[in-house]
Amino acid sequence: MRYDESNEKLRTSQQERESSARTYPRSLPFAVDHAQGLELRDADGNTYLDCLAGAGTLVLGHNHPKVTQEVERLLTEDRPLHTLDITTPEKEAFVDAVFESLPDEFTESAKIQFCSPAGTDAVEAAIKLVKTATGNKPVLGFQGGYHGMTNGALSLMGDKATKEPVQGLMPGTHHLPFPDPYRHPFGLDGQNHQPVTAFIERVLTDPKSGVTSPAGMIFEPVQGEGGVNPAPEEWIRDIRRLTRQEEIPLIVDEIQSGMGRTGEMWAFEHADIIPDVVTCSKGIGGGLPLAVVIYDDSLDEWEPGAHAGTFRGHQLAMAAGRATIREILDNDLDDHAAQMGERFLTRLQSLESQFERIGDVRGRGLMLGVEFVDEHDDGDDPPDPNGDLAAAVKAECFERQLVIETGGRDSAVARFLPPLTVSPNEIDEVATRFEEAVTTVLG
Repeated sequence: MRYDESNEKLRTSQQERESSARTYPRSLPFAVDHAQGLELRDADGNTYLDCLAGAGTLVLGHNHPKVTQEVERLLTEDRPLHTLDITTPEKEAFVDAVFESLPDEFTESAKIQFCSPAGTDAVEAAIKLVKTATGNKPVLGFQGGYHGMTNGALSLMGDKATKEPVQGLMPGTHHLPFPDPYRHPFGLDGQNHQPVTAFIERVLTDPKSGVTSPAGMIFEPVQGEGGVNPAPEEWIRDIRRLTRQEEIPLIVDEIQSGMGRTGEMWAFEHADIIPDVVTCSKGIGGGLPLAVVIYDDSLDEWEPGAHAGTFRGHQLAMAAGRATIREILDNDLDDHAAQMGERFLTRLQSLESQFERIGDVRGRGLMLGVEFVDEHDDGDDPPDPNGDLAAAVKAECFERQLVIETGGRDSAVARFLPPLTVSPNEIDEVATRFEEAVTTVLG
């Protein structure tokens, strides 16, 4: 055990032994030793406020007692830890909780598939599902989207830099314009999403569009890694209408936006739609690795073994996930996330009004982003994103013992994913530290 070693020793050991693909340690130079709620403590005894929270995985924060109690219970009762896809009382209770969290109209005809324990495998499973059910090959994604790092999921990603080094990505993927209200794909008024809808409708219906009958369409109700871009609710309804009209299964990626994060239990509920497929991971395992796909049973054309994964029987994650879902539902933590998000958004918008280099503040619930931009130019609307400013603000936040992440174009968006349990006082403290960091960088 190496619990008595310093940040420097632990980080040096990591650098020497881990691959060059590591990411967070490059901009968050510490080793985490203890964690509770919103707080992290590093190996040198410093305490940080964590607004990264496992990229949104820890929806109840670190070591929530309801979660740890359930994990301890399974261990002390000698319950099975791993059962492949053989059912257990714990598994059935978890499915009960998941279905209770979803709209009745969806669960009345829903099936669930347990996957390998990463969100990217849920996306892979969803792709295989709709291809099997429809017999079609093309899959439609969106510019700015992020769905994971495995072959099919990476193919659907909007970020070209991540894809360019990789050969042999999934053929038949097409990227449609996403109605980003700040950076409109057609350079129009950000609130005008009708041309985007009209373009997508033309792609789906025009016999000369070049896109053959799709197996499915996948999108995020709020693009996370893409820069915290919420899709307009009316546009989501239009997409649901078009996919029904053209009989295209609609996959909603709720891996980061689900579990109360946006102020509704599931982000698609803001638009009052029912998708055909929902991909889930991150928070659904209560902080432990778990991924599932939930879908309409009309798509259930798989043969036995058509999708599998050794760790789809992760019982501890099911117990932690069930406890997390119950805590959200029983205590209306989605409503709390909406209220805390509004409180935080007000502070961020005040900061936006003070600094011209803050181009946009946006998000839903406790999934918020602040985009930093170049200096304004009369012919440049909006200004180009400035990742250097965002990186400098992130570093200043770390100096103030606040952990955030960046994303979006050129990584110019400061992103906030605090746990749903965050208190008003904690929101105010996070906002104050962020304001101090921004003021230091922007003057």
